[in-house]
Amino acid sequence: MSKTLVAYFSASGVTARAAKEIADAVGADLYEIAPAQLYTAEDLDWTDKKSRSTVEMNDPGCRPEIAGTVGDMDRYDTVFVGFPVWWYVEPRIVDTFLESYDFTGKTMIPFATSGGSGIGGAQKSMKEHCPGAVWKEGRLVNSGAAAWAKQAVEG
Repeated sequence: MSKTLVAYFSASGVTARAAKEIADAVGADLYEIAPAQLYTAEDLDWTDKKSRSTVEMNDPGCRPEIAGTVGDMDRYDTVFVGFPVWWYVEPRIVDTFLESYDFTGKTMIPFATSGGSGIGGAQKSMKEHCPGAVWKEGRLVNSGAAAWAKQAVEG
C-alpha cells in the first residue's frame, strides 16, 4: 500500500484547513511547511512593495528557510503540495520545500487556495523544480477538497 503525505504552506489558515480536509479524506500524513521566521500581517501586505512577501516574490532565487523537515520522505509515494497562490505562482517557501527532497518517481499533486488567481502558473513552475516527479493535474480547492483529493489519488 502506498503512503501519502499532504505538505502545505498556509499564511492565514485557509490552506491549512484544505490540507487537513485532504489528509483526512485520503488517510495521509500531514506536514506543515512552516517558515523559520513566521510571517506577520505586515509581511503579507502585498500592496507594500517593501513587505517581506513582495520582496520574496520579486526574487525568483529567494528560498525562505523552513522550520522543520519531513521525517522520512522516502516512505511516501504520493505527495500533495498545498499553498496559497501568490503572484500567480506558489510562494517561494514552497520552492524551498521542493528543492529540499528528491521527488524523482513520486506522484506529486498540487493544490492551492486563491481569491482569484488560477493554479496554472504554479503547476508549470513546480514541474520545473521537480522534473523527475510524476505530476498530476492540480486544482484550486477553495471548496470540495475532500472529494477532489480522493479522485486525484484513485485516478
